[in-house]
Amino acid sequence: MIGAWHLSYLRLRRRPWTTLVLVLSLALTLALPFGVRVLMAGYEQQLLQRAASTPLILGSRSNRFDVVLSALYFRQARLEPISLPERQRLQDQAEGVVVPLHLGFQAQGYPLVGTTPEYFERRHLRTRSGHWPLMAGEAILGATVAKRLKLETGNFLFSDVPELYDLTVPPALKLRVSGILQASKGPDDEAVFVDLSTSWILEGFAHGHQDPEEVDSKLVLGGDEDGVVMSRALLSYQEITPENLASFHDHGDPERLPLTALLFWPASSKEGTLLKTRINQGQALRMFDPQKVVEELLAYVLRIRRLVDYLSGILAAVTLTLGGLVFLLSSRLREAEFRTLQRLGCSRFFVTRLILDEIGMVVSAALLLALTSVAVAGLFLGDVAAWLR
Repeated sequence: MIGAWHLSYLRLRRRPWTTLVLVLSLALTLALPFGVRVLMAGYEQQLLQRAASTPLILGSRSNRFDVVLSALYFRQARLEPISLPERQRLQDQAEGVVVPLHLGFQAQGYPLVGTTPEYFERRHLRTRSGHWPLMAGEAILGATVAKRLKLETGNFLFSDVPELYDLTVPPALKLRVSGILQASKGPDDEAVFVDLSTSWILEGFAHGHQDPEEVDSKLVLGGDEDGVVMSRALLSYQEITPENLASFHDHGDPERLPLTALLFWPASSKEGTLLKTRINQGQALRMFDPQKVVEELLAYVLRIRRLVDYLSGILAAVTLTLGGLVFLLSSRLREAEFRTLQRLGCSRFFVTRLILDEIGMVVSAALLLALTSVAVAGLFLGDVAAWLR
């Protein structure tokens, strides 16, 4: 038996490219379905864990997936805003913790999230350095943002301007980094958090500029005598400091200040269910159970995974068929070799064992390579939620 195994090994070694193609083809066929299952299982767990930690979300009557994914993962979506007074109304209707969220802006490509300190308490976020934003113009960075942008406490970063050539849009705001969060292995690591007042300044509901009576200089737009002349007092500050903070003032009705969503942690599940039913009977707003919405979303993902499994099954059948055909043709070409072995005294079983050992070696090598590939993918690509965002 050892002689048959040794001869099979020598033959495969003599034809390395044919053996390599067979091993890689079979390994890919085995690794694809198992790899998808391993990665998707971790992804589903992360989604459900994030959703389960947020009992209820109040938002506009927009697409439920957009509202929930925006509130949980800061996904950019066009949502109808809700007004600031809804926060107090929700607090008056039931006992619990209300956390406002304002989304829609970015800072150097990362979502800029306006919220309150209660958010950090409910998400169990801790600072690695510095402190929470205490005034408008300050920002605290997620661990990943700070690492990629190479920023530390006391540095600055600018917000992104949605419309570069629209003069009616507020200019980019220079944000001072007040702190950096510890890594949480979630979407909070890839976000920039600011106070709600900072978000509303970016929306254009407030701005600051110098007193016209204190500014004498003029600014000529166009660079010549025929250019448009305007006072420098009309230019908004691009940085908020303790010296100019008092000059920032609101425009319009404070009750029109927008929010993207309200996260709500009720005092009890019963109270949360009653509140959800009462709000959803109205026409203006809607309260979502994020866990149910995410489970519904994952149901669609499961259908796609089943399709991948079916396709993998077809690919496996084709690969096995081609592999069997290769060994069959190889056996036909080796008839002279087999006759020589029989003349030397080898039995027909020995010849059959040669072929079976070759197949076994190829399958074993492919299985080992497939398991190794799945393990490596799970190790380096395990946080699927992070690189899918």
